[in-house]
Amino acid sequence: MEPLSADVDRGFVVSEPVRRILHLDMDAFYASVEQRDDPSLRGRPLVVGGSPEGRGVVAAASYEARRFGIHSAMSSARAVRLCPDLVFVRPNFARYKAVSRQLRQILEDLTEVIEPLSLDEAYLDVTENHLGLPSGTEAAVYLRARVREELGLTCSVGVAPLKFVAKIASDWNKPDGLTVVRPDRVLEFIHPLPVRKLWGVGPATEKRLLAMGAHTVAQLSALPRSLLEERLGKHGAFLWGLSHGIDPREVRAHRERKSWSAERTFAEDIGDLALLDQIVAEQAERVGAGLRQGGRLGRTVQVKVRYDDFSTVTRAATLAEPTADTERIATEARALLRRTEAGERPVRLVGVGVAGLVDPSERPQLELPLGVSSTSGPSDETSSPGQEDR
Repeated sequence: MEPLSADVDRGFVVSEPVRRILHLDMDAFYASVEQRDDPSLRGRPLVVGGSPEGRGVVAAASYEARRFGIHSAMSSARAVRLCPDLVFVRPNFARYKAVSRQLRQILEDLTEVIEPLSLDEAYLDVTENHLGLPSGTEAAVYLRARVREELGLTCSVGVAPLKFVAKIASDWNKPDGLTVVRPDRVLEFIHPLPVRKLWGVGPATEKRLLAMGAHTVAQLSALPRSLLEERLGKHGAFLWGLSHGIDPREVRAHRERKSWSAERTFAEDIGDLALLDQIVAEQAERVGAGLRQGGRLGRTVQVKVRYDDFSTVTRAATLAEPTADTERIATEARALLRRTEAGERPVRLVGVGVAGLVDPSERPQLELPLGVSSTSGPSDETSSPGQEDR
């Protein structure tokens, strides 16, 4: 099926309550910032990540590198085997955060209804906007032009009346793409797609849907809602709604952070504990940089691990003193990782987070020994298989 691009849009001449929702996703953000700032890197296969001589991991890959099959979370050693001419650059999260702040200002010039998903990705509701632009397409064109002119980067934008459709659309024609799905063409757009494209469908849920004969969104929509509820609970009813073009979720404006975290799902399960240690350390670096940039300290360090059967566990410990120190977070995260079965069971996702954020001027409420929880002890939470994509 051909993408529905800007030239087929007619300005969203529709009546309320149809929304004009944008999903903006920067193209290969970390790698593109590095190539922008160093002209010698442009056009070359580039990886942002750790050294291939150690246990480095790919944090981001340029599009030139992706052509060799290189992707994030891949070991740097494997990446260089796929592309011997690969260029490695150490992450500079302070720089990426600064560019993200510039991007945020561009978005705020258009609307205040912004739901950030990461440094380089956000939903926007432009149904009503500061510039009085009458269509989602015009809003997207405006944003893409400003990002290119002011940041020297490219982004891909999806425009649709529903959040999940806008998200799919932004990935339709990357990089540097604009895809518009009009309200009257939503079902035409989504029905031929594989079910894994739906929001909330991960490998476990996809397997269960395929077993029910739902390979495409159209086939999913033909299943009785009662059957999906029986097999998948409330999530099944939600997916049935998506397959019929129903997504009640609104774009939620940014609220004050209660925590800061970074996590990654691997293309291939990892059983090497030393490699997971390296990934956790890099995630701790991102979390610590975010905390310092935001002027916050955190009391509780958390680690999340998802195994190859999609069961998920979290481990947490409250520190004696709140911190934003990268090494302090990394040390605690590695200790928490050893309270899981990582290294004994294959791991498909790992994440590091810090919660209990406070202003640096605030004093800790409790003075406890390192690693002792302020409740009944370090928390251990486990979720059953099948919960990963809710």
